[in-house]
Amino acid sequence: MNSVEIYDLVKTFGSFVAVDHVSLVVKKGEIFGFLGPNGAGKSTTIRMLCGLLTPTSGKAFVNGFDVAVQPEEIRRTIGYMSQKFSLYDDLTVEENIDFFTGIYGVPKARRAERKNYVLEMSNLTERRGAMTRTLSGGWKQRLALGCAILHEPPVLFLDEPTSGVDPLARGAFWHLIHDLSEAGHTIFVSTHYMDEAEYCHRLALMYKGKVIALGTPAELKAGLTGYTLLNLETNDPLETMRALEGLPGVHDVAVFGGGLHITVDAGDEMVARVRERLAGAGIAVRKLERIQPSMEDVFVAMIEAEERKAA
Repeated sequence: MNSVEIYDLVKTFGSFVAVDHVSLVVKKGEIFGFLGPNGAGKSTTIRMLCGLLTPTSGKAFVNGFDVAVQPEEIRRTIGYMSQKFSLYDDLTVEENIDFFTGIYGVPKARRAERKNYVLEMSNLTERRGAMTRTLSGGWKQRLALGCAILHEPPVLFLDEPTSGVDPLARGAFWHLIHDLSEAGHTIFVSTHYMDEAEYCHRLALMYKGKVIALGTPAELKAGLTGYTLLNLETNDPLETMRALEGLPGVHDVAVFGGGLHITVDAGDEMVARVRERLAGAGIAVRKLERIQPSMEDVFVAMIEAEERKAA
């Protein structure tokens, strides 16, 4: 059974097309990642799926309900968490949980059990009386996730949930997401952190309102056929980028950490060609090696391809 089905979904605001004919399917129990830069249309799509925005055209179904005509039914069967955490800072941890159990209509007979579950899951049992505003971003994130699943929704939408949270807290949060998936929840999560794509079962790469790639992380990496990725470290990255500009066979040069990632035509001769160009420009090469692409490399390459098509 599919938890989410989207067919040719469009959302416009005046002349601006925020979501441009998106189609995809999310299976039950899947962690589905919505990957892309800010402004790509991820949040607008999620708001339509949550019944908060009406599509301009196309169809979408969540838990079998039509987002355009059954938004109330959808809101009763989903959990939603945004990057702003949706918590009340002037309430204690426990008061926030009590508030959301009422909002989500958790049966009175189960409220104590669900409250204890959230406190334990978020590791906040000892801080149940603390004011929410005193919590760090990572703890607020856990509490917000717990409040979003108080009513045990089959589908959970997480819209940029790790934005502004430190890397250690992000890692812990993804462990919780995997636990929820293994328990049978479907997780639809958007992010602009490329490393988080590796945690998803499948993902869609979104750019300028369109889905430009869809598949597992391994499938998307394998899709870079005909190209080789090189890791390059030199004494002057900026001059290196200028030197490689226009070199035949070089498709993209991107800053990555303290070095550069270069997408080139497949073949042994490209390594020699890059070395020769840099030597001619008087640039010392510290390291030049073939590497496996990361999701960031995949996304950069696909955006470049989209820009070339548009041009």
